[in-house]
Amino acid sequence: MIGEPVPVAELLRWSEALAGLARTGMGFTTSLFERERFEEVLAVAGDIRAEAAARLAEQGHAPPGQGAEFFVQEWMANLGEGVAGYVTPRLAVGAIVGDEAGRLLLVQRADSRVWLYPTGWADVGYSAAEVVVKEVREETGIEVEPLRIVMVLDGMRLGFTQVPLYSLVFHCRVSGGSLACHPLECADVGFFGRDELPSPLAGGGRWLETAFAAIDGLPLEVGFDPPRTPPWREGAPPEPSR
Repeated sequence: MIGEPVPVAELLRWSEALAGLARTGMGFTTSLFERERFEEVLAVAGDIRAEAAARLAEQGHAPPGQGAEFFVQEWMANLGEGVAGYVTPRLAVGAIVGDEAGRLLLVQRADSRVWLYPTGWADVGYSAAEVVVKEVREETGIEVEPLRIVMVLDGMRLGFTQVPLYSLVFHCRVSGGSLACHPLECADVGFFGRDELPSPLAGGGRWLETAFAAIDGLPLEVGFDPPRTPPWREGAPPEPSR
């Protein structure tokens, strides 16, 4: 509604989308005129991102003093040419892991202190399934066997990241190991039942039902964030696919 502040999550989405368009344009154009226009778009994206950063700093979720110039410089530092300059979301790989009691494995992120399923960036040279095995072992000490992909999620829409990313989430079976919190990446780790979930839980309302359904062995379609209608304009996003 008119007069109401735009949510921080929307500001982040707008700024990253504009910055991605501008950087991709600069990566492909050979026209100095077009490059100047893209640089202006990037500056606008920086203003929007700085407003989001200021609000996050007020809430204690980001360091203060990150103005528009900081974000523009950060975006420009990762500018490429041609196909290498096409800006796309990063890819993370996560794991839904349950124990014999049907409890869900969660880690508390050391940086944000929010709770989430074990997850990490996809590494070059590994398959997605290999990455998920490695990440779960490194973060929690638990050995797992990947069984199936259960979700493909937008990290920014979930609200657990300020970086554009897609999270490819596997359902995994415990095959060994014991709980051991990674000293740098995690503040805490544990298995939790439905009635004892920790807080704050990053985007839990969007993936918890699917996670426990997978642990319970129920038949599932791969979950994903459905398209907004229309994708870019304002309005509450529809409920996720099950």
